[in-house]
Amino acid sequence: MTVISQVILQADDELRYPSSGELENIKDFLQTGVQRTRIAATLAENEKKIVQEATKQLWQKRPDFISPGGNAYGERQRSLCIRDFGWYLRLITYGVLAGDKEPIEKIGLIGVREMYNSLGVPVTGMVEAMNSLKTASLSLLSAEDAAQAAPYFDYIIQAMS
Repeated sequence: MTVISQVILQADDELRYPSSGELENIKDFLQTGVQRTRIAATLAENEKKIVQEATKQLWQKRPDFISPGGNAYGERQRSLCIRDFGWYLRLITYGVLAGDKEPIEKIGLIGVREMYNSLGVPVTGMVEAMNSLKTASLSLLSAEDAAQAAPYFDYIIQAMS
């Protein structure tokens, strides 16, 4: 939910007009719209490159994941891992566009630890994977845009930790 939706729904629930502080939050949200759109577009346009780089970084750090007995051993398991990179990157763009972490929570994090545990995927490995995805993604952004996008990656990393 965007800042605008949140303000409107809260004010309506309380049968009041938005406060000056809430209107200031909307103003700030609108002023960062171009930046948020630019970040989301950069990530989306470079998904393949980002996923390839993040995968390369992860396999270099953790070759045991793709070795016999590892969770990403074999073509099928490896492709499932790579698919998850793209899925989480897409979630990041949703959060960036909304200017809020709620889409990430609602769409992608509810039950994620339980899901990976039930599949026998080590959550610590997913945290490492998300750190690789973060590094690969932020390297394509300006310092200012990277600072804006980083908290969304951190939110996923923290939720998995």
